Amino acid sequence: MSARRHPALSATDPELASFVAAEEVLQAQTLRLIPSENYVSAAVLEASGTVLQNKYSEGYPGRRYYEGQQNIDRVEALAIERAKGLFGVDHANVQPYSGSPANLAVYLAFAKPGDTVMGMALPMGGHLTHGWGVSATGSWFRGVQYGVSAETGLIDYDAVRELALAERPKLIFCGGTALPRTIDFAAFAEIAREAGSILVADVAHIAGLIAGGAHPSPAGHVDVISTTTHKTLRGPRGAMLMCREEHAKAIDKAVFPGLQGGPHNQTTAGIAVALHEAAQPSFVTYAHAVVANAKALAAALLERGFDLVSGGTDNHLILMDLTGKDVPGKVAAKALDRAGIVVNYNTVPFDPRKPFDPSGVRIGTPSLTSRGLSAEHMPVVADWISRSVDAAAKGDEPALAVVRAEVADLMAAFPAPGLPLS
Repeated sequence: MSARRHPALSATDPELASFVAAEEVLQAQTLRLIPSENYVSAAVLEASGTVLQNKYSEGYPGRRYYEGQQNIDRVEALAIERAKGLFGVDHANVQPYSGSPANLAVYLAFAKPGDTVMGMALPMGGHLTHGWGVSATGSWFRGVQYGVSAETGLIDYDAVRELALAERPKLIFCGGTALPRTIDFAAFAEIAREAGSILVADVAHIAGLIAGGAHPSPAGHVDVISTTTHKTLRGPRGAMLMCREEHAKAIDKAVFPGLQGGPHNQTTAGIAVALHEAAQPSFVTYAHAVVANAKALAAALLERGFDLVSGGTDNHLILMDLTGKDVPGKVAAKALDRAGIVVNYNTVPFDPRKPFDPSGVRIGTPSLTSRGLSAEHMPVVADWISRSVDAAAKGDEPALAVVRAEVADLMAAFPAPGLPLS
């Protein structure tokens, strides 16, 4: 099987080829609910594996330090123009290797070591690179954090404003990794204006929803937009920085030569394809279906007695607090994995447990929506989750095996895009 799909790899390195084949089967047969994962199209996979891999291209289109860049310039320029058109921005840089380096470039462009920066606290749903202590951004800069209301699980914008005016941070980050509700970019923009801060929207999780019109856009409100290109955008593992024209030079200089050498041209090509796909009417349908599925799944989980942070979701993501189920998040996540349901354990706001053994589980609907599942399937998914969590509490492995077989049956009826399985 593997030799037919990857003949050169199988001939050269059959051991590695077997690992790839096993992953293809795993992705095909399991229900992937990690909100930061997705399936890329066959076109994105092909673009990401082309001979563009062979090129070194330090610099930017028309301003390279290597010759022979005629075609590379066209690829990168195409990706840039598509990003600008899709997100309605003045300037786009498609070279960052991933989301964390993209955010580091923002620091390099606008801040000096020791400056105060402000972001959502990691346990409240923020990201490491928003000034959290264990990150380089928390070591090199003075990080101050905002959170969510203990009563509602929502961002308290009055508290954010109070903190920003007291601290006057150089940078304010909005966005995060476990935020199930809509981000009010206009409110953040007003706070940043009052505090005299550069406002950065990290939309890595919701970029595809923004592109498809299923979440408000930060364009026109913020100074810089940072995003990965996978997750809901369904591209390769890369990143982009987008900004107002006045910040273009600073952003480009921070990415190269500030942090990186040559861009990964094969990834740039995959990004260009993903942006083209995201500009199609079918992607609008997809983005709205992701949200509809998440809302339907949240409702079904609530009916089954699950405690959801903020009471539900506005986007692709659901954060479950399993304290009331008497099952730690890590135990539940591992049991769900054995049941063929792939999630990640996650802290919840004000979690009394440690990050590596937290109270919560984080789930999302981008991948299952890419496979064609709809809101009518979400009660079934919620039932599988409920049965698996109950089985985890009882140590009932046979029950998990039953769920896994049911999951595999449904997945067989909804083939994943891009997977080379017959």
